Amino acid sequence: MADTKDKQASGPIELTIGGKKREFDINDPKLPDWVEKKALTSGGYPYDEKMKGKHYDKDYEALQVEMVKLQNWMQTSGERVMVLFEGRDAAGKGGTIGAIRENMNPRSARNVALTKPTETERGQWYFQRYIAQFPTTGEFVTFDRSWYNRGGVEPVMGFCTPDQHEKFLEETPKFEQMIRNEGIRFFKIWLDIGQEMQLQRFHERRHSPLRNWKFSPIDVAGIKLWDKYTEARNTMISRTHSSAAPWTIVRSNDKKRARLAVMRRILRTLPYKGRDGDVVGAEDPKIIGEGPGFLSA
Repeated sequence: MADTKDKQASGPIELTIGGKKREFDINDPKLPDWVEKKALTSGGYPYDEKMKGKHYDKDYEALQVEMVKLQNWMQTSGERVMVLFEGRDAAGKGGTIGAIRENMNPRSARNVALTKPTETERGQWYFQRYIAQFPTTGEFVTFDRSWYNRGGVEPVMGFCTPDQHEKFLEETPKFEQMIRNEGIRFFKIWLDIGQEMQLQRFHERRHSPLRNWKFSPIDVAGIKLWDKYTEARNTMISRTHSSAAPWTIVRSNDKKRARLAVMRRILRTLPYKGRDGDVVGAEDPKIIGEGPGFLSA
């Protein structure tokens, strides 16, 4: 496996970061100092220290109790909730979803992470295979990536045509208005990270004997295409941010703060029975906001 990965990512990559030329070799087990020093504060992240574990553990446990209350309310009321997660590779989507669902009953709380479409699915309406995964009565569904593949990865990597991309941007707000009209409680979360933080997380994956399966040729390509992904992200969010389906932006260089912020947003938004406002607490406006104006550069 290691040999295969070496062939996928052989040699240093030249990058331009903050106007400076840098070389980054994903196969070098030593993380460059310029990545390590800048990672947490990259992309304009507002804190220069990660959240302390003892503070996180206390808030996390309390919010987990509220998530269970939320699910109990959904079972009684029949409410349907759908939370869609997007972000650059290594932004922390899977970990955040796992944190949200950790103590929820998996019989009515499930995660959707679709693989590339089959030949049959490629011949269907683009949104069709996602609709099949929408929640039924009392169900809480998270999406680890979604139809927004066509807003980011596909146009950057050449997996769709410019016309297909434009059609997606035109149709998506109308499609999501239908979701809202149907009565589904719908959240769109973009986990935003800085460039150096992405490099650090890729490096950790590449050299972890337990997590190197997460590192792929797409990740290698993504390292080189940061600016193109930024352009696609900005276009996607500006064109699909709406009052019916707003984008929640979470600055996610610190995974702990990001996970708490996402849980608080969900818990503060939904009118579930027995909510303890003191426990849920206030949002951190430095970490969470809405729409294109809250994105990093």
